[in-house]
Amino acid sequence: MNQRSPTGNPRSTAANGKAITAIYPGTFDPITLGHTDLVQRAARMFERVIVAVAANPTKKPAFSLEERVQLARTVLGNVPGVEVCGFDSLLVHFTRARGAQVILRGLRAVSDFEFEFQLAGMNRKLDADIETVFMMPAEQYYYISSSLVREIAALGGDVSEFVHPAVVTALRERLG
Repeated sequence: MNQRSPTGNPRSTAANGKAITAIYPGTFDPITLGHTDLVQRAARMFERVIVAVAANPTKKPAFSLEERVQLARTVLGNVPGVEVCGFDSLLVHFTRARGAQVILRGLRAVSDFEFEFQLAGMNRKLDADIETVFMMPAEQYYYISSSLVREIAALGGDVSEFVHPAVVTALRERLG
């Protein structure tokens, strides 16, 4: 079953007629135009998209969880049906708690697939009712990663082609 989004595009609904909510988890350190592309496209497919910014302290992010959530809200604030929030729990627990049925993951290259395939399998084992959906960013964003953006910014390079202007400003303030 499908419903129509405000733009007239069909949005997914479950077989029982309930609207489907997708969780798009990630560290988003920082959020890039590739992330934004996936969220905008997912918002046309799903009734709700929750951008779930992971605390993930093992990665030693450049920005705090609160800063990453705020940047994502700034960047995605005009996308209908999108909510941004932070989380620090097991993804399937968070997904269940938010009433979502789908975990959305982005794939940039074949090298991403093996890890993402393993994660999807584990998430399915932990909760068989949650599906994982993979999307690829538009071609112009395949090569963009948060870690490359941070490295370029730290070395004084221009990252304005890869991130929203608010993120450019935040990176300049944080990394010099």
